[in-house]
Amino acid sequence: MIEESTTGLDDDEREALVTIAHGAVVTAGGVSAQRVLSTAAEFILARGLGPVSYGVYALAWRITQLLMRIVTFGSVPALQRFLPEAAGDDPRQSVLVGLGYATTAGFGLMLFVGVWIAAPTINNLTVETMSFPSAMRLFGALVGLLGILMLTAGVFRATGSARGEVVINKLLRPGVRLVGGGTALLFGYSVVGVAGAILACALLLVVVVLPLSISTTGIAPQLRGIRSEIRGFYNHAGPVALSSLGKVFQNRLDLLLVGGLLTAVAAGVYNIVLVLVSVAWIPLLAFNQLLPPVASNLYAEDKMQTLNAVYSAATRLIITTVLPVVAVLGVYGETFLAVFGPTYTRGYLPLVVYLAGVFVGSAVGATGWLLMMTDHQYARMALDWLLAVLNLVLTYTFVVSFGLVGAALGTSLAIAVQNGIQVVLLRHFEGLWPYDRTFLKPLTAGVVMIVVMLLVRVFLDGPGALGVGTVLGIGGYLLTLWAVGLDKRDRLIVGELSGRYRDRVAGVFGR
Repeated sequence: MIEESTTGLDDDEREALVTIAHGAVVTAGGVSAQRVLSTAAEFILARGLGPVSYGVYALAWRITQLLMRIVTFGSVPALQRFLPEAAGDDPRQSVLVGLGYATTAGFGLMLFVGVWIAAPTINNLTVETMSFPSAMRLFGALVGLLGILMLTAGVFRATGSARGEVVINKLLRPGVRLVGGGTALLFGYSVVGVAGAILACALLLVVVVLPLSISTTGIAPQLRGIRSEIRGFYNHAGPVALSSLGKVFQNRLDLLLVGGLLTAVAAGVYNIVLVLVSVAWIPLLAFNQLLPPVASNLYAEDKMQTLNAVYSAATRLIITTVLPVVAVLGVYGETFLAVFGPTYTRGYLPLVVYLAGVFVGSAVGATGWLLMMTDHQYARMALDWLLAVLNLVLTYTFVVSFGLVGAALGTSLAIAVQNGIQVVLLRHFEGLWPYDRTFLKPLTAGVVMIVVMLLVRVFLDGPGALGVGTVLGIGGYLLTLWAVGLDKRDRLIVGELSGRYRDRVAGVFGR
């Protein structure tokens, strides 16, 4: 254990940082596995369906992802806000969880009906392929099932179990697509059969996971006594849901516009870009895993100085871990895209542009979550809708003017503008500000890493450049970080977690 005298940190800050960092380690492993499963599914489907049918699937799946953002109607963030507060009060926790499930099931049914009615119209406005309406309707039924799984994972997360959330959201959910889609292709089915197989696997997973989650968390959903919780629950969940709907228009319409304004093949190419981009979001997702309940507790106890220190340290660690991912994907992205087929290398420039937005979005840390956990969900909702309109106009204009790269440019600008404003809002409302001179250390190391990788690319190409450049670039990055020195909070986290995991490994081997 690192003593306070050597770190200058109080117990609350130390505990918060170690909790968040441990959650980040567990989540990073889970999210990495999720990305592997998702990428494997996309690889199999892209190769098995062909560019045109895969474009149909990609558009239908993208719409499904959009609907998944609103199917819980803000129930997951509401549980993050209220379940930690209700700890030790079993009846209240059961009512909150029951309210979340009822909300998700109701919205899932409404979205399914809406998709069933709208599928032919969407097809006429976009890819104009006979198989699209049937596939889209099957995916519409899938939305509610995935919403139930997301809420179940949210219960684990709100109760401080990163492992439970990771297993459901990061392993089992993407596994549904891989198993369902792969099995359908194996039996010779095309895109409609793929959608049906994925739906069947999701239904089976819900039937298995729900009872297990109740027995594991000890929280059995119930609706008795719901009246006492409805007002507070929806006062938080409602603005968050509207905010999520705004974010759909803000940075999730890119593939829809590509499918509508360009071609099904272009939609497929852009979907592969999104698959690679999703890898770059891992550090932010990892550190944001347990930060919301930690932030909620610190805010409730009015420990704002500690909250700001935790926010700053987490943001710096996000930047430190995201830089190598963005650098490798940005410099050697064309090699990754070529794995899916020569058609997909068209997505290299959009990939680079999108990665710029990912870096900006990661470099501000958990701004969105902190606004919600400090009870400023209405401000975030207003901001999301303001930027949704801006993004719709910009992305449409850019796609018409620049084609595929325009979609990435519009979305990246939306990400940058939103997160920049959220940083300012957090400072205005709560006085939270994460940045200081210590942030120059990972940025300096990042510049060294990118220069090394680019030099390697000058002399090598293909997989050889990727392998050698990654090793030398990340090596230069770590050496530079060592030379400039780590912040005391970073050293604390490394020391605490290293000791914890070393003890666990020793225990496994009986040492």
